[in-house]
Amino acid sequence: MMNNYKQISADLVQLLGLSSSPVAMSFGNEAVPGIPYFESDYPPPTPDGRTGAVSAGCVFWMEAETKTFATVPADHGNCSVGCLTHGLKSLEEVAENADVQAVCEADWVNPEIFPSIPVVKTKSEFIRYGPLADTTIVPDVILLRVIPKQAMQIQSALGQVRFEGKPQCHVVALAKEHGEIVISTGCMLSRARTRMSNNEMTCAIPESQLGDLVVSLRKVCESDLAVASYAANDSHRFSLRL
Repeated sequence: MMNNYKQISADLVQLLGLSSSPVAMSFGNEAVPGIPYFESDYPPPTPDGRTGAVSAGCVFWMEAETKTFATVPADHGNCSVGCLTHGLKSLEEVAENADVQAVCEADWVNPEIFPSIPVVKTKSEFIRYGPLADTTIVPDVILLRVIPKQAMQIQSALGQVRFEGKPQCHVVALAKEHGEIVISTGCMLSRARTRMSNNEMTCAIPESQLGDLVVSLRKVCESDLAVASYAANDSHRFSLRL
């Protein structure tokens, strides 16, 4: 039996005060009737063969806030790092690509990190995206765009949250394969390609933890309101000194 994702999405938006819709991601090897493919013309390939429907897989996260669609591996092909973290290509297949070489030559990352980057373990024929509220299938991972206050509340709800840095897309693998709720501080590759606000971070949530997170968030938000009210009243004494 599927969860009521429409209600869960509404709860997350209301409790956290999200300004963008929660996004559902699912991996699979069979097409789902009724879910259209992402439509986009591919640009000419680079000398190393890279092209795709968008500049990087994280761009799909933004597109999926307002529409549901399915992608195939080739759609993700322009970003070698994203192909690696999403289990679409092996390290051997992407290691010599120009985009990987560029981030290493810029000292953005040390090449030694690549063998240990978390990745989705099996290659999928389809990756589906869309608003959590509209999903008709059980997602693997839910993505939230959060600001520091919202990250604070998620961490308070769980007692502990894993924080990660670059590359941002590996949080999908951590949520899917390890069942962890992870908040990424983001990465410059993703911010430049998606135009994601510099004030935002990405939180990846495994579907199995959605229900418990909402329950805990209700308690955290009630406590935060009580504490904020106390702090505001207490601070008012200082405004009366003059």
